[in-house]
Amino acid sequence: MPPNSTRSTATRQDAWMDGARITVVNVVFEILPDPYGDCPTTAIDKRPVGGRVDVDPLGVAGDTQCDTRNHGGRDQAAYAYADEDAAWWAEHLGRDIPPGLFGENLRTSGLDVTGAEIGERWRIGDGPAPLVVEVTMPRIPCQTFAHRMGEQHWVKRFTEHGAPGAYLRVITPGSVAAGDPVVVHRRPGHGVTIGDSFLRTDPATMRRLLEAAGAGSFEIASKLRKRAAKIAAG
Repeated sequence: MPPNSTRSTATRQDAWMDGARITVVNVVFEILPDPYGDCPTTAIDKRPVGGRVDVDPLGVAGDTQCDTRNHGGRDQAAYAYADEDAAWWAEHLGRDIPPGLFGENLRTSGLDVTGAEIGERWRIGDGPAPLVVEVTMPRIPCQTFAHRMGEQHWVKRFTEHGAPGAYLRVITPGSVAAGDPVVVHRRPGHGVTIGDSFLRTDPATMRRLLEAAGAGSFEIASKLRKRAAKIAAG
């Protein structure tokens, strides 16, 4: 069972938000062959970069995507994964999970990414013009990811653990660096989290998500809308 599954969203957020910060920024290191994806190459090989890095509506400067049908774009401009979840995998797999191994752009600490509400906004940095991003949807594991990990039944195991990380939309462009504080400064209030929309995708939850989007409380990602509508219809 996922380590957070027995705790309420409110409890998770209250416990994890003290001192939340960005710990690592990753961008593509090398374009690799990909015999398992829809594209012959992949940009999943992300590795840490130093200093401040610009972020605009299409993503982190210096990063790219090869399979643009399934990755990138406004609704998937960046991908965040929590240090705490990476540490869980390191313990259970008996191996290091270095920043970027999962293809994430941002590693976070003190922030419950699985408990993030769809449509909530994070203010990153404490300068006069902070970067603002919006949580859009969970990461869905694929065979490219499984090949990179080299672990048996990886897609099934990653899914069952229920900590997929979150894709982000850029609301206010800016820059990011390791050590930047993260503040959750807006939540739509519907209560449907990254974890809910990834693992516990029951019709009632998806209907609540669609109703909130229809009421204008947040802009739902097109991929998540299609998935939610299919599940909501039974």
